[in-house]
Amino acid sequence: MKYKSTRNGKHEYTFEQAICSGYAPDGGLFVPSTLPSVNVETLITWSKLTFPELAYEIMRLFISADEINDSDLISIVKNSFSFDSFDDDAFVPVKKLGSNFIAELFHGPTFCFKDIGMRPVIQILSHFSTLRNKSTTLLVSTTGDTGPAAVRAVSDAANPRLNILVHYPNGQISDFQRRQMTTVDSKCVKVVKFDGGGDDMDGPIKETLLTGGNNGNDKNNGNEGDDEGRSFCGINSYNIGRPMVQMVHFVWAYLRVAEQLNITPGDTNCEIDFIVPTGAMGNITGGYIAKQMGIPIGMLCAGVNINDITHRVIQSGEFHKKKIQKTLSDAINIEVPYNFERLLFYLTGEDHFLVNDCMTTMDTTKKLTLDSALLERLQRDFRSARITDDEMVHALLRAYEEHDYISDPHTAVALAAAEILGYSFDNDKPNPVVILATASPCKFRDVVSKAIGEDGWKKFNFPASAKDLDNSVEIEPIHFTCPGGANIEETQSEWKEKMLEIIKTNF
Repeated sequence: MKYKSTRNGKHEYTFEQAICSGYAPDGGLFVPSTLPSVNVETLITWSKLTFPELAYEIMRLFISADEINDSDLISIVKNSFSFDSFDDDAFVPVKKLGSNFIAELFHGPTFCFKDIGMRPVIQILSHFSTLRNKSTTLLVSTTGDTGPAAVRAVSDAANPRLNILVHYPNGQISDFQRRQMTTVDSKCVKVVKFDGGGDDMDGPIKETLLTGGNNGNDKNNGNEGDDEGRSFCGINSYNIGRPMVQMVHFVWAYLRVAEQLNITPGDTNCEIDFIVPTGAMGNITGGYIAKQMGIPIGMLCAGVNINDITHRVIQSGEFHKKKIQKTLSDAINIEVPYNFERLLFYLTGEDHFLVNDCMTTMDTTKKLTLDSALLERLQRDFRSARITDDEMVHALLRAYEEHDYISDPHTAVALAAAEILGYSFDNDKPNPVVILATASPCKFRDVVSKAIGEDGWKKFNFPASAKDLDNSVEIEPIHFTCPGGANIEETQSEWKEKMLEIIKTNF
C-alpha cells in the first residue's frame, strides 16, 4: 500500500513517510493510493472477531508487511488495546438507547474516542522511531480530548526517542481535560496554553511540519526534521493514521448492530446510518472511507454545535471560516475542519487538481463554495444538524430522565441531532442507526450536573482512575500570550519561534 497527497497524485509515499509526517509536503493530506475493497465474505469473517482482532485486520489492509511485519503489527495492536487500558471487555460496547443504538467509544484510559485512534498511531510512531534510532517530537493542538489521549499514549509507549509538545486554548477546555495533561510529570511531555481560538496553533504547527522547523527552508519536505536530526510529526486528525484506525469502530459498530437486527453482514439492502458529534471531521471521515470500501453504511450524520462550518457546507455548500464562539461542547469548536479535504478528494472522484484549486482558494480567502454538482454528491452521503447549548442540555436531560442514560455534552449534541434528523428514540421498532458516544461524562462535571442536577450526577458511576486526578499536582503550563497590537499572522509567527525554542531546550 502506497500513499499520495490529496493535492498531487504524481508522487507516491510509503506508509512510514505518510504517518510520520502528518501533512503531505505540498500541504495536502495523505490518502491511500487505492482503497481496498471489503466483500460480504470478509465481513462475515470479521463479525466473529474481537475488537483488537478486527483492528489488526483493518490496519493490515493499509500497512504493507514490508514496512511492519505481522509480528510487529500484532504487538502494536496488543499494546494499543489491552484489558489493562480499557475498562470494558468489549472495548466498544454497543447498546440500545430507546429505539436507537449507541456505541460507547470512551472506555479507554483518557475516557474519550481519541484513545482508539491515538494509541495505535503512537505505537506505530514509536516503532519507526526505534527502527530508525531517531528522535521524534510530536506536535499537537487540542480542543480538549486529543491532547490528553496523545499525552497518555506517549507516556504509555515509554520510548525515550518519542516526546510531545501539546497546546490547548486557554480557558476553552474542561478542568478535567486540562488536568489530564498538566498532571503528567514526564521529561517527554511539555504543555502549552495559548490565548485565542481552538484553531490558532494549527498554522505554526503546519508550517513547522512542512519546513522541518528550518525557518521556511523546505529542503526536508517536512519529515527529515530540524538541523539537529530531530523529526517532527503532527498527530491531529490530518494524520492519515487517525482516520485509518477510526474506521475500526465504524466497522465494529456496524457488525454489532447488524447482529442485533439479524442483518447478514454486507447486505447492501440494509444499510446502517451513523450520527457523529463532529469537529475536525476525522471521525466521520473514517466512516466515509469505510463506506467507500464497501461497508454498508447509509447516511453519515454530523451533529455540530453553533461553530457550524460542517453543517453549513452540507446544507448549502458554504465552507466559510468564521470566528469561534464558546460553547458547552468545546471539544468540537472548530473553525476549519482539516478532514473536509479528504472528503472533497473522494467527492471529486479523486481529482487532485480540483482539490488543490479548492484548498488554495480556501487557504487564501478563507471561503470555499461548492458548486451544485459537488453539493449534490456531498448530500447523497451526509446529513447534519446544528445544535445550540440549550438543545444539547435538553437532550442530555431527556436521555437521563427517559432512558436513565448519562451522556457527555458532545454525545448529547448527537442525541439532539438524532431527534432533529428524524431518528426518534420512541419508535416501536429499532432504528438502523448508531449514535457515537465520544466521551465519558466524567470529563464534564459542570455541564452534566447543570443538565441533570447534582442528585443525578451523584448517581453516575465515576471511574476510579478518573478520581485520582483530583489528588494529582498540576504543573503550570507554558503560556503563549497575544502581543499587544499584533495581528494573528504576527502572533502565530512569534508562537512558532517559542515552540521551537521549547523543543530545542527541553527535548
